[in-house]
Amino acid sequence: MLFSDDLPELDEEVGYRGPTACQAAGITYRQLDYWARTGLVEPSVRSAGGSGTQRLYGFRDILVLKVVKRLLDTGVSLQQIRGAIQVLRDRGVEDLAGITLMSDGASVYECTSTDEVIDLLQGGQGVFGIAVGRVWREVEGELSELPGERAEQDGAGEHPDDELSARRAARLA
Repeated sequence: MLFSDDLPELDEEVGYRGPTACQAAGITYRQLDYWARTGLVEPSVRSAGGSGTQRLYGFRDILVLKVVKRLLDTGVSLQQIRGAIQVLRDRGVEDLAGITLMSDGASVYECTSTDEVIDLLQGGQGVFGIAVGRVWREVEGELSELPGERAEQDGAGEHPDDELSARRAARLA
């Protein structure tokens, strides 16, 4: 089935650090940092607030990161991806779960019914689809095995994957 609406509720207070977000989305930390600095995908739980603080990405952020990665992998230009992501940002989580993204390599289309998919294919262009509900489940599965933290934490504490903080502490000791 192309579309699905039985997705679970999200805890908006749980966030994931950069390395965890990268692992779940299948991207490099360099990509994550660049996309955050250029505003393509910014962390919604907590943004970086100077040296020693960590960005925290929410589930929806990681979902969007994974969709961006898939679009890049299929050859869609970054300019087209930015436009598509802006449309996704204007929607709520429920809307994200019910759409499928299509592309002919030059543009990105939103399909909300099987009729639209058929119409696109009759145009003769080769297209691919990204069922966001399926990506949602993949990200959910990845994150279930990775550490998250609540937004009310200050972000400067110890974390098992935070090598930089461990080095700083060792240097100061």
